[in-house]
This record gives sequence, structure tokens and C-alpha cells, in this order.
Amino acid sequence: MRGMSTATDMLAAYIDAETRVLAGQSVAWEGRSLTRANLAEIRAGRREWQARVDAEAAQAARRVGPRHLLADFSGPGPV
Repeated sequence: MRGMSTATDMLAAYIDAETRVLAGQSVAWEGRSLTRANLAEIRAGRREWQARVDAEAAQAARRVGPRHLLADFSGPGPV
């Protein structure tokens, strides 16, 4: 079975980074603040990689075709 794509791996890394920043990689004390990562840049990167993952999924869906067929019972059956 094929592993995850680079786009999927990168999206996961950006989501992890965003979660870590939101969980407290910013610190404020005595009127000063320190941010270890730039949340806006992480979110922009996440959007970029999400678009790539979506594009890969759409391309794969077009390549595979429909995953199911519908039966047509409207016509005459066997005699």
C-alpha cells in the first residue's frame, strides 16, 4: 500500500504546528510578549497544503472513476 503523499505529510505538520502555537507557544510577562512561531504564517502554509491535498484527492477521484454503479431495474427482466 502506498504511503501518504508529501502534501498530506506537510498538511499534518502544519496542523501540528498550529495546534502547538495555539496551546501556548506565546508567552507574555511584564508587558512584553514572546512568540516562538508565527501563527499567521503557519495558517497560510496550512491553507496552501490543504489545497494541494484537495487537488490530489480530486485528481485521484477522476482517475479511479465512480466507486459504485447503480442498478437499473426499470427495464424488462429475463423471460
